[in-house]
Amino acid sequence: MFRAFSWSAAIAAFALAVLGSWIRINGAGMTCPDWPLCHGQIIPPLDGGVLLEWSHRMVALFEGFLVFGALVTAWRSRHQIAFIRPVVGFIGVAFSMQVVLGAATVALSNDPPSVVWHWATAMLFLAGLAALAILAYAQPAPDRPAARQSGLYAVLGACVVSAFGAMCAGALVSSSGAGLACLSFPSCDGSWLGTGAAQCAQMLHRAFAGLVLVLATVAAYWSAVSADGRVRWAALTGFGCVILQVGLGIANVVWLLPVGLREAHAANAGLTFLAFVAAFVFATLDGTLPAPHPARRSPTVTAKSTVTGRL
Repeated sequence: MFRAFSWSAAIAAFALAVLGSWIRINGAGMTCPDWPLCHGQIIPPLDGGVLLEWSHRMVALFEGFLVFGALVTAWRSRHQIAFIRPVVGFIGVAFSMQVVLGAATVALSNDPPSVVWHWATAMLFLAGLAALAILAYAQPAPDRPAARQSGLYAVLGACVVSAFGAMCAGALVSSSGAGLACLSFPSCDGSWLGTGAAQCAQMLHRAFAGLVLVLATVAAYWSAVSADGRVRWAALTGFGCVILQVGLGIANVVWLLPVGLREAHAANAGLTFLAFVAAFVFATLDGTLPAPHPARRSPTVTAKSTVTGRL
């Protein structure tokens, strides 16, 4: 039950985040101007964007039941599985904040700061559920010794933080209508800092994206040559998502923000973040010890073996 609830809650949380970004991109965020009701009704007339916003709230309600089941079953396993207590506490706080911020975005008419805070908390909540799902799968013993970590552990942590920063900056760009503030790439109409709030927001997002690309490249190479299998594949998946994300970002500017590409950009941002969260959690559980070098056969041993074979 712990595995079923944790994985279902994590998948539903990702679907909820994608649906929320789809609603924002389609300008349907205020089609229900009140909360928790919609136009004063539990089930309003489902016309136009109301259907999208009302569906988002119903998925959020369903997610609440899944989270409750995940937290209860996780707490019952706290004596058998390591790290359960802090992760459960983190999810509980993030979920409570997400509910409050969801109501706040409606009260504040989806102004950019409220949207950024709502998206940021959604990603933290999703990261907590992803960590819980990994714990349900791996089930590390609570008394296991701490693994020795190499520098890759810090690089993976930096990937998580920088990807989170890039997503928050992207939410600011999207919610403030600054997606086309810079029509050239990589500079902004000849400037590397931008002029005006919209261009500065766009260039901040690009700066975070460049940092993510550099860190992801380092993490991918380092994990490929020295990391545990699970860490390696998660880091390489994150690197692949970063390359795709850069391509989607450039395509959005070149083709003037088509809706499908904007949504793909938002969804892949979440996948990129999750990949690095998974790599960091796996590294916490497994360590990132350098792979042992293959033993070299000594010339003396080789010669003795050859002589023995001839005899």
